[in-house]
Amino acid sequence: MHVFRVPSWIQALFPQAIWRLPSPEACVYLTFDDGPHAEITTWVLNLLDQYQAKAHFFVVGNNARQWPELCQDILDRGHGLGSHTFHHRNGWRSETSQFYADILEGHRSHPKMGSYFRPPHGRIKPKQARWLRQNGFQLVMWDLLSGDYNSKLSSDRILWQLKRKTRSGSLVVFHDSSKAEAHLREVLPAYLTWLTQQGYTCLPLPHDRD
Repeated sequence: MHVFRVPSWIQALFPQAIWRLPSPEACVYLTFDDGPHAEITTWVLNLLDQYQAKAHFFVVGNNARQWPELCQDILDRGHGLGSHTFHHRNGWRSETSQFYADILEGHRSHPKMGSYFRPPHGRIKPKQARWLRQNGFQLVMWDLLSGDYNSKLSSDRILWQLKRKTRSGSLVVFHDSSKAEAHLREVLPAYLTWLTQQGYTCLPLPHDRD
């Protein structure tokens, strides 16, 4: 079963992480993981431009090294750039020093990478989260996980759940990846249209230290 919103008891295990940014204004924070991808990321950027929406892209370092011009395009269009490790490494399954090395390598994959970090699959141990904080990173999780990568979900169900669960300050996760492309191309335009109709503004995460 896909969990669209992380239960509060899990969020409490990582109180220093950003899960949501409550705001008196109607706004959401769109985020995109696993890119950049030559075709899909460009499509996402063009679509966001159409809706005057801003977002934050958590890039896999290996992809960022292959497509530095896409990372620069993300920044030039007013979006944020964060790290998602270099090899999309799972924190639960990785030897600790290896995971730390992968985080650092991912951070160095682009000269303008910010201090925001999101662990692949959201899988990170408390001691790894403490290491992030001690080394100047800000752990970013999410309020809503779209499930665009999940072939067992329909696009209609994803969109319905997003509409039901979106609230002001929500951090919403999509993926600019080939695995998520089919759902993304159907859901994202419809979701952006709905957000506009509901009076939401789509913002990047607040400017971080880097």
